[in-house]
Amino acid sequence: MERGFDPPAVPWAAGHRGVDLRAGPGAPVRAAAPGRVSYAGEVAGRGVVAIELADGLRITYQPVRPSVAVGDEVGAGQVVGALAEGPWHCPGGCLHWGLLRGELYLDPLSLLPDPMLHGGPSRLLPVFGVPVPEGPDGVAARRTAARAGRARVSPGPRAGPW
Repeated sequence: MERGFDPPAVPWAAGHRGVDLRAGPGAPVRAAAPGRVSYAGEVAGRGVVAIELADGLRITYQPVRPSVAVGDEVGAGQVVGALAEGPWHCPGGCLHWGLLRGELYLDPLSLLPDPMLHGGPSRLLPVFGVPVPEGPDGVAARRTAARAGRARVSPGPRAGPW
């Protein structure tokens, strides 16, 4: 992620009303959730796609060369366009992803699953000082892991008593 959600204190003030996801021109833009295309065209010279979800939320993407039309039903993960050439408001290119309920901007990352509900976030741990499971020959697995400088993944703490 290039830049996160930073809503203004009041609706008319400066802020960042979405998230910027690093990508280059031509990268496919996919629907984050199923819905109906409510807008596919230009706003202030930039290509925009907006998708209305069943619960009334609206997802926006820009700058996009749309491959869908108003009224099209789209599925989660379906390509709705391609990232257009800049100008972007982040160096090197990015997709601006927004989420609204009416006129209120929300954090689009809230559409993603909460990792704490699925056993917590993964954490990378250093290999050094952490016992490595024995391999078939007992020693080779430790030496191989140590030489490669590999990290092990731990599921982290559980979110509840389960």
